[in-house]
Amino acid sequence: MNRSSARGSPLRRELPLPGGRGSVTVVLLLMSVSSVFAQRAQLPRKGRQPERVAPRVLTPIRRLPRKQTLPVVVEQPDTARLQQFIEIQKQSLQPVMFAEDRSRPLVRGVIVPLAPETEVAYVPHTLPKLAMAPPLLITPPGVTTASAVPNRWYVFPAAPWHRYDDRHLDAIYAQTRLWDPFNRNVLKGDFPFAGRRYFFTFAGVSETLAELRREPVPSGASFADPGEFGFFGRGEQFAIAQNFRFSMDVFRGSAGFRPVDFELRITPEFNINYTLTRENGLINSDVRQSIRRTDSNVGLQELFVEKRLFSEMAHFDFTSLRVGIQRFTSDFRGFVFSDEQPGARLFGTFHNNIFQYNLAYFNLLEKDTNSGLNRWRRRQESVAVANLYWNDFLTKGYNLNFSLLYNNDQPSFLVDKNGVLVRPAPVGLPVPHKIRAAYAGVSGDGHIGRINVSHAFYQAFGRDDFNPIPINKNPQHINAQLASFEISYEKDWMTYRVSGFYTSGDKNINDGHANGFDGIVSNQQFAGGGFLGNPSLADRGLLNNLFDGGGINFLNREPIPLTGTALQLFAPNSLMPTMRAGLFEGQANFINPGITLVNAGFDAKITPKLKSTLNVNWAKFNRTEPLEAVLFQEHIHHPIGLDSGIGLQYRPLLTDNIVIISGFGALAPERGFKDIYTGRVLFSAFVNLRMVF
Repeated sequence: MNRSSARGSPLRRELPLPGGRGSVTVVLLLMSVSSVFAQRAQLPRKGRQPERVAPRVLTPIRRLPRKQTLPVVVEQPDTARLQQFIEIQKQSLQPVMFAEDRSRPLVRGVIVPLAPETEVAYVPHTLPKLAMAPPLLITPPGVTTASAVPNRWYVFPAAPWHRYDDRHLDAIYAQTRLWDPFNRNVLKGDFPFAGRRYFFTFAGVSETLAELRREPVPSGASFADPGEFGFFGRGEQFAIAQNFRFSMDVFRGSAGFRPVDFELRITPEFNINYTLTRENGLINSDVRQSIRRTDSNVGLQELFVEKRLFSEMAHFDFTSLRVGIQRFTSDFRGFVFSDEQPGARLFGTFHNNIFQYNLAYFNLLEKDTNSGLNRWRRRQESVAVANLYWNDFLTKGYNLNFSLLYNNDQPSFLVDKNGVLVRPAPVGLPVPHKIRAAYAGVSGDGHIGRINVSHAFYQAFGRDDFNPIPINKNPQHINAQLASFEISYEKDWMTYRVSGFYTSGDKNINDGHANGFDGIVSNQQFAGGGFLGNPSLADRGLLNNLFDGGGINFLNREPIPLTGTALQLFAPNSLMPTMRAGLFEGQANFINPGITLVNAGFDAKITPKLKSTLNVNWAKFNRTEPLEAVLFQEHIHHPIGLDSGIGLQYRPLLTDNIVIISGFGALAPERGFKDIYTGRVLFSAFVNLRMVF
């Protein structure tokens, strides 16, 4: 066949050429179809291959027990037999007895019992429901109708009810009585007296103190004793004091669940005291007053209004303002300022109660000479305080206190109730003068592990315009220090304690620098002090502890007069030999000998009712130049002596409602004390009865 015939053939004209567009389309179509069929042909060979051999059986490491399944047999229910079984169970059902405390209603009156449930007809594939017997309810006698409880405070105690045959054992539902301070009482703030948030609290305290003591006193020579020629007289004295303290408090809040919103408190105190001495001129400057004295006084110790300004609800940190006569202690042990005086105080907490602060200003009142209660007379002295408590400092249970205090004591003139000049001090050149003193200190109290730690350091600085003791350079620049440290360890029912106390003394009274430390109003709870009251007296705006000073040792309990002058070498409730005039009314004196004291003692909880304490102190003067200048005596030595004391506290009711406290303290003088006084042992013995409502 030639080429011409080939081109003209119809069959050949219908087939596309290899290089044309149609040939490309056909090739692509064939490739796609072949790939699809090839994929389907390869599916059994891709992915997971079927196992061609028998699987290998592996032995498990732990074999869990398997519950054998029982064959399920479906039977038609026999309703007649089931109904018969239900009737038998109903007949054998006994009523359930409930105890009285579980069946007693929380509302007064009769509670109508719920109607019994109706019997439920049988439904296939469901369990039958049995009717339960209603609980046995005991209706309180004398109550016939139900009444709503006015608020949650009156849920308990409810109507008369007794759990035991002996009615004295019932405590939870005890009836309230106005004369019962232990159980719940509207007079103790357990129930609101009006509405739901207004409470009233009454606290009554009776303190009866009988004391026998021996102090160094002058002889008081007179025609009554013509044969007496000694300089020192008979220092035995006997004293009885009776105090009645009544505190009335109205506040708005939630009792003890949170700080009060508003509070008004009034606390008057009544005192009557009797003193018997063996020498004339001790109880009054007029010797015609003989050796006996009976005195009384009434003081207003608290009168304030408190208002909570705002609070942070997440942790309930708060800020409150208190204005009026109120109690305040600047540190843990009352070294510098602890008193009940009129003033204004802004206090509160922040940072989840970790920090507690006080900003306060007080304008002081005069004190009664023989009782120490407040008088309605301004003293011309003011005190400003700013302090901060840091709880759980570095370790839980250890608290730190930072304090700044400023005392502005203006010139004044005062003769006390017994006719003795106390301001200015009757020594040297008695000229009324002004004292401006500032105190900066840090103190800590708490425990580190099992070791209880308490410490303090204060720096005093300022100016005394005219101190009467120096011969020249009467204006004084104040620069004095105080330091204390105590460690105690508790083991079973015993607490062992060692401590040290230091105040600087003045070595040169004429150099214009006063280096003897003195506080503002001290009430020191240290080295045998504070046994009568709560050991923690710091009022941080949260609690008002019972304010009772005094201790068992002679030095920190009894005032020791500086014989031949009108000064007190040691004031009551103070370890500092300040040489002030009077017991409570004299000005601070920064020219004094200072003291170093070392203490060892222990506390013992003998029984839940009986507690005892024992303290032994050794003390010495740091400087004796101020004593030599005032007494006109040379070569006074430093040792004071060995001061020891023992005390017992008995609580017959296992509560603080009745507390009997007794103690005995004695000072065995050493050479320095003998240079000033005599070598006779000084002592004090006391019994104190406290009854609290």
